[in-house]
Amino acid sequence: MTVVDSRTFRSGNSEAVRLPKEVAFGRDVEVTVVRSGDVLTIYPKKPPMRELIDRLRALPKPSSIEVRDEEELPERPGL
Repeated sequence: MTVVDSRTFRSGNSEAVRLPKEVAFGRDVEVTVVRSGDVLTIYPKKPPMRELIDRLRALPKPSSIEVRDEEELPERPGL
C-alpha cells in the first residue's frame, strides 16, 4: 500500500487536493469519492454495465469451443 501526503487548495468555489504521481490515476479519469466520517475513498468510476457488455461482445470469438467429458460424480452419503 502506498501512502503519500498532500494538501488541499481552493479551485474556484471548490476544495481540491493534488494527487502526487505515486498515486495519480492519470489525465481525464472520472473518479467516485465516498466519504465516511473523516475518511475519503477515491477510486476510478466504474463504467456502466451496458458498456462492459458491449466491450465483451466486441472481443474476438474463439474458433472453437472445447467440450469437456461429462464425468459422473459418485453419491456421497451424508451430504
